[in-house]
Amino acid sequence: MGAISTALQSCHTRMRGACKQAGRDLSSVTLLAVSKTFSDSAIREAWLAGQRCFGESYLQEALGKIQSLADLSIEWHFIGPIQSNKTRSIATHFSWVHGIESEKIAQRLSAQRPIELAPLQVCLQVNVSGETSKHGLSPDDALALAHRVAALPNLTLRGFMTIPEATTDAALLRQRFRTLAALLLSAREEKLEVDTLSMGMSGDMETAIAEGATIVRVGTAIFGARTYPQESS
Repeated sequence: MGAISTALQSCHTRMRGACKQAGRDLSSVTLLAVSKTFSDSAIREAWLAGQRCFGESYLQEALGKIQSLADLSIEWHFIGPIQSNKTRSIATHFSWVHGIESEKIAQRLSAQRPIELAPLQVCLQVNVSGETSKHGLSPDDALALAHRVAALPNLTLRGFMTIPEATTDAALLRQRFRTLAALLLSAREEKLEVDTLSMGMSGDMETAIAEGATIVRVGTAIFGARTYPQESS
């Protein structure tokens, strides 16, 4: 058994334990393997071990992988910030987008989604920690945009995504995830058909699952440490 396959098993064991602790069914949480910066062969190894959902943040890198791994049935998720000049490629080649933070980008994705494809599944990115260095909407602005995005054709609004600040304060981290969970509940109360909380990564997936995460985005715990490339815009 390869290192990636072993790491995937370990992730599933962690998820199973977290779901048991939270009184949740394991099937209610999807493991998204964040494969940005990792090789085609690493993704193929993970796929052969049963992983089907992969997340990418660097568009040109991702497009090369999508082409070279076209023989595999992969559900591709775009999880990075989105520039206007990249919306057409993202709308064409991905099934999910986790990082919408403006109506303009949502409108472009909607207009550029090929009509022969299923609607693009989207989440709004929310900055629950209020850090100026972080992408995302403020929680106070998220519901208004959610209603506008939900009305667009060719998109299906699924819920919300967040990346809280790096912290060793477990109570603070739990509070951040609860903010996103409360937002999802508020959206449902306003009759939006949303079901997704994309939150939690390698170091904090258990806390995220305890607070309702339905997608955990895990990279280093599957593939190992990464180095980040510079991508031109």
